Amino acid sequence: MVTRDHQEWGYTTSTGLGFTHHTVVDTHFRACRDTYLSLLDEAGLPSGGHVLDAGCGSGDYLPYLAGIVGPGGRITAVDLAEENAALAADRAGAWRLPCPVDVRRADLLALPYPDDTFDAAWCANTTQYLDDDQLAAALAELRRVVRPGGVVAVKDLDAHLITARPGDPYLFGDFFRAAGAAPGYARQLLRSRELYRHLRKAGLGGVRQRTVLIEHHAPLPDAAREFYAVACAQIAGQALALGQSDAWRRFADPAGPGHPLDDPDAYISEGNVLAVGTV
Repeated sequence: MVTRDHQEWGYTTSTGLGFTHHTVVDTHFRACRDTYLSLLDEAGLPSGGHVLDAGCGSGDYLPYLAGIVGPGGRITAVDLAEENAALAADRAGAWRLPCPVDVRRADLLALPYPDDTFDAAWCANTTQYLDDDQLAAALAELRRVVRPGGVVAVKDLDAHLITARPGDPYLFGDFFRAAGAAPGYARQLLRSRELYRHLRKAGLGGVRQRTVLIEHHAPLPDAAREFYAVACAQIAGQALALGQSDAWRRFADPAGPGHPLDDPDAYISEGNVLAVGTV
């Protein structure tokens, strides 16, 4: 369900979902690349297999998925936003990846593939856009299209672990508590550590889950400074509209003087959850 708060998060695509535009998605990937790829390695995707990249965005994971499956495998990638799928397809062609890659626009709630098509599915930074009913439907679809014995791996952001320094250690927590009180994107960003039970409820077996902390210390790498400055500005606008602390004003302008992320002791973190189950 696309709730009205997605417009407040900004960086929407044609889907209307906040923070799905390739400019911000690509920057986030670059900022967190090492941890993202470490979690991808932990997913247990098969060499030589046919892997579904479910919610591929602009295709950031495709070269790394291709490296895992190798020349004997193949990748199918889907995204809800037509423009993201088109960009991912163009990039896949330009990268000359070592295995066949097919990218198309498709909805995770109704995948256009027969039962048991894939050996595994990788779904990264996508379930945050689904309400609980949609999450159940998407996991049912992934379970349907992955063959028995195949892996379904879901990775997503955990907003509980977002914090920035210097500043009030409860600033982000207070925002997410207030914003997450109603259905919408903020609540879904707080759900990631419950993914294990959603995978179990979907009928997946051998479910395992791990949560990691991604930390950036001053001086922040360029990609981290770029992504977190605009992300914090979007949150600041919402927090101030909710009547929260004036401390948010320091985050409101990504390029403003005295921005906390430019402090000599700057720090920002987020959490990521990997949940894996077997069909």
